[in-house]
Formats: sequence, structure tokens, C-alpha cells
Amino acid sequence: MSQPEVVMIGQLEVKYLIDGAAHEGMGLFELTVPSGSNVPPPHSHTHNEECVYVLEGTLRYSVDDVTRDLHPGEWMRTPKGSVHGFSNPHEGKARALIALTPDIGAQYFRDVASVVSAGGPPDRTQLLAVMERYGLVPAAQRT
Repeated sequence: MSQPEVVMIGQLEVKYLIDGAAHEGMGLFELTVPSGSNVPPPHSHTHNEECVYVLEGTLRYSVDDVTRDLHPGEWMRTPKGSVHGFSNPHEGKARALIALTPDIGAQYFRDVASVVSAGGPPDRTQLLAVMERYGLVPAAQRT
């Protein structure tokens, strides 16, 4: 069995366990969010449903108008089109499993990482272009 691919986006670690993008199936990755790290802006998925299941620490997760601090064993579902976001304002790192169906794939995270790690502040226009290519819509752009 091969080792899972790890993609670093700033301080966030995405460890891809199942890349379902090749066959439009479910994908699964482990997300590690250090305390106080920069996170993506709230967004929705045009084509994907998402589920977050916390393994370690406390992850603040929002879906539409509901925000919860999730502890190990707790989870939230994000229906397709719902605005969601996450953060870790707590002590210690948070680790969660994220399931996406159909999966957007590890390539999305590679593309975001290349923009974020290009040097200097991330280019917002390039980040938005990557998000749009994969069907992610920043909350401010929802209609």
C-alpha cells in the first residue's frame, strides 16, 4: 500500500486517503488545522456534498447559519450549495476526516498550494480562479 499524499497549504495539512476524482466517486482526506492558522474563506460547493468528522482537538465548523465547536467523534454535514467554513481558535491542533462526494480531488489542493506558496501574500485573483475551476464559490459571490 502506498503512502497517502500530503499537501501543505500554509500551515494546513491535507493528507489524501482516497482520491475519488478520477471516477467521480467519494474522496476522503485528513485535515490538520493548527491553532490560529489561516483558513479558506467561507464557500459553497456547486457539485459536492461534504462531511467533516473530528478526530482530535476542537474544530469550529459552520454550515449556513449554524456554528459549532466539534470535538472528537462529532461531525457536521454540508449539503451541496450550503456555505461552510472552519477555523481553529482553540489551543492545540485539530484533526478531522473530510469526505467529499463526488470528490474534487487532490489536484485542487495542489493547485491552491502552488498559489499560496508562490511567495508573498497569496494572489486573491489566482485563488478565486482555482476555486471557480473546481466549482467552489466564495460566500461573498453567492447569488
